[in-house]
Amino acid sequence: MLVQKIHHVAYRCKDAKETVEWYEKHLGMKFVLAIAENEVPSTKAPDPYMHVFLDAGNGNVLAFFELPGQPPMGRDANTPKWVQHLALKVDSMDTLLATKAKLEAAGIEVLGPTNHTIFKSIYFFDPNGHRLELAADTATPEMLHKLDSVKREMLEEWSRTRRAPQHAAWMHDGSHA
Repeated sequence: MLVQKIHHVAYRCKDAKETVEWYEKHLGMKFVLAIAENEVPSTKAPDPYMHVFLDAGNGNVLAFFELPGQPPMGRDANTPKWVQHLALKVDSMDTLLATKAKLEAAGIEVLGPTNHTIFKSIYFFDPNGHRLELAADTATPEMLHKLDSVKREMLEEWSRTRRAPQHAAWMHDGSHA
């Protein structure tokens, strides 16, 4: 395979300082790097920006661009808010629940935990309007094997019908218990 890992994932932010401080305070991410330019290196277009990088654990980096010369941030109006999100893994359900309590105590609205059978998640928004998900794995090896064995069939059926295949209905009908 050509790709070794994701180097970083970048999003736009309204205010770089506010964003860094929010991620440090609420998710414990370390601020690792800032790059600022008055022109875009790849295109040479004059467009000042601040590019900040945060440690998302295990070599993963979450980055943001503040673009003061561009129109205000928007979002894809044709895509539901629940679709575009960044999911971050936590080590346990205890951590997930403790983080939920911490976020709520800070006045942040949190949805969940939502049971996805193979993981449980909470959902909330950062100060830029980006939806975040924190997920704690709950799958057994058997569950993962079962999903792995039907993934291609599911994709093919979806591709033909654009209807949800039922190969993994056990995840939500209670029969996995």
